[in-house]
Amino acid sequence: MTDLKRVLCVEDEPDIRAVAELALGAIGGLEVTVCASGEEALQVAPVNAPQLILLDVLMPGMDGPETLSALRRIPAVAAVPVVFMTARADPDEQAAYRALGAAATIAKPFDPMTLAESVRAIWREQPIG
Repeated sequence: MTDLKRVLCVEDEPDIRAVAELALGAIGGLEVTVCASGEEALQVAPVNAPQLILLDVLMPGMDGPETLSALRRIPAVAAVPVVFMTARADPDEQAAYRALGAAATIAKPFDPMTLAESVRAIWREQPIG
């Protein structure tokens, strides 16, 4: 399996988006592209070619599950693992997100010092294909 290098982070809250970008990029050494909405992610993802997408669940307009569904209809990113980020990460909701096709869920607030390693661990768990 190739190493994880490119991550797309979709988060509507500017402060969380900035912390995630810092945590993944400056601390984690990943190439990070950030988007503020699901709609923006649909435009950026096919061009950016992320290897993994971090996706906020609760966003105005197009929420995380709707964004995931739309991403799955774009051939260039249809198979890219998506990890939901949410403050509501109880086991039932995590199971529901997996049923929608999410690879995993990361609870917010996340630890900026360990976010990149958490994402890499999820990446390593993905089936090779």
